[in-house]
Amino acid sequence: MVMINGTEPPTKTARGAKGVVLLIACALVIVPFLAVISTSLADQQQITEAGGYVLFPSHPSFDAYQAIFRGGVVTRATIVSILLTVVGCGLSIVVVVSMAYSLSRPGSWGQRPLLFLVLFTMLFSAGIIPNYLLIKELGLIDSYWALLLPGLTSAFQIIIVRAFFLEVPGEILDAAKIDGANEFQILVRVMLPLSKAVVAVVGLFSAVGYWNAYFNAILYINSPEKWPLQLVLRTYVVDNTSIGVDIPGEVVPPQQSLQMAILVVSLVPICLVYPFLQRHFAKGIVLGAVKG
Repeated sequence: MVMINGTEPPTKTARGAKGVVLLIACALVIVPFLAVISTSLADQQQITEAGGYVLFPSHPSFDAYQAIFRGGVVTRATIVSILLTVVGCGLSIVVVVSMAYSLSRPGSWGQRPLLFLVLFTMLFSAGIIPNYLLIKELGLIDSYWALLLPGLTSAFQIIIVRAFFLEVPGEILDAAKIDGANEFQILVRVMLPLSKAVVAVVGLFSAVGYWNAYFNAILYINSPEKWPLQLVLRTYVVDNTSIGVDIPGEVVPPQQSLQMAILVVSLVPICLVYPFLQRHFAKGIVLGAVKG
């Protein structure tokens, strides 16, 4: 038996056991997704025979998806969620990168007090009632800004990006200053091209946060037409509220198929975006965690 780095290679039994554990873990992740997608494609008879969730529909149909998008509620909520995610993600990157850069530059005005405040927010938060009163006093109730501003930044993201900026050699910044670049030009033309990985991490965190957020909408949004998709999903799935679809002359799909279809619609965008950013994720976290 060949020794590798002073240790014996795993036996066939150990490799087989690891493979079985890996298959079980994959099944625990894949089967629920498969059940959700399959149920959204099933009819009432198949759902009844399967006891609620269908794994392999015999006659898959997209009637549930056609129904929810014809109804208008899900279509409008999807557009709201997409706009909130895109705008919120862009604003979050601007705010986080700008603040992290200012906190990473020695001699910046109020650097230490501001850094202390950022770290303080990681340990203590105001709570739901003070936040609601603040939003109310700002006149943002029933406004999309009430969904954008509270999640605009986080101390964790600022610390990660600041740590990365501290790792950039000072000679590069000095060279840029000698060439006549100001702080804004250094940030845009020097720091940002070097920090694509960590910016991708911030964008991923922000996009997932805005897309999955529903609690702020419960607190601050009173008009149903302004609901994001996740609040519609919660209302229809968790609260088991009936989905109002009006399809004259056609058979309305079963309620559970409609609910699962909304769930699939809410999952697809993140599932499509994440693979493109995943390769930057580990690199950005590691680079941002080297120095504090």
